[in-house]
Amino acid sequence: MKEVKYKMIVLDMDDTLLTDDHIISDENKEMIFKAQEMGVYVVLASGRPTSAMTAYAKELKMDYYNSFMLSYNGAVITDLKEDKIIFEQTLTKEQIHELYDYSLKSNTHIITYVNDEIVSETDSEYIDVEKHITGLVHNKVESFKDAVQSNAVKCILLEEPSYLKTVEDDLKLAMPHLSVSMSKPFFLEVAQQGIDKAYSLKKLAEKLAIHQSEIIAVGNAGNDLTMVEYAGLGVWVDNVTPELRDKADLIVASNNDHGVAEVIKRYILN
Repeated sequence: MKEVKYKMIVLDMDDTLLTDDHIISDENKEMIFKAQEMGVYVVLASGRPTSAMTAYAKELKMDYYNSFMLSYNGAVITDLKEDKIIFEQTLTKEQIHELYDYSLKSNTHIITYVNDEIVSETDSEYIDVEKHITGLVHNKVESFKDAVQSNAVKCILLEEPSYLKTVEDDLKLAMPHLSVSMSKPFFLEVAQQGIDKAYSLKKLAEKLAIHQSEIIAVGNAGNDLTMVEYAGLGVWVDNVTPELRDKADLIVASNNDHGVAEVIKRYILN
């Protein structure tokens, strides 16, 4: 077997690995199987809840190839072969309530996850997107604070993109003790301080004795930036958020044009 320069490729899901129809193209799938057959770890890293990633991981036979998933923007690492969580970092109930107060002040919707359900007080077209992406039940409650009585992995603030961008800047100043990033133009993700995709990627790489220089990371949005900057080869798909275009080593075809397959072909198979 030939020596592989890169031992791990880490893939964001929505708008990166997945097409706009939320499927993995045959081209991407074929190249991912080839990489895994060569002994390269393929890791999914997403803002999605764990349960909204598992079917895709199984479709890619990642459990068979002893791989891992980073869910909730890196707040959870799952060992797919053992089907168990090996790392989890949550927000406290107090922090979530603080974020709820902030959402009222900033006129944004807020959701979190309790018992694998999306919890919010409000309805919104943007919450509908999250329901559609994750397939989770939406539990619309009378009182968000009453419904959230324990720690949870993350919160999302949701609103119209140009307005939410201003909220992002303000929230980073208001709550420097939390990790804040944009996963879609209308999703502002909030996790525990220090938690992001790079943090859990580094943790996983250390566990597997894989050096930073041996990792490729592929993404398209603000919540992918830390892992794209951390990896030995940081890659954007062509539909990357415009202001991030110059922050990677490489730009490949878009999520609808099998950008992931292009990376594997050029940098793992060759």
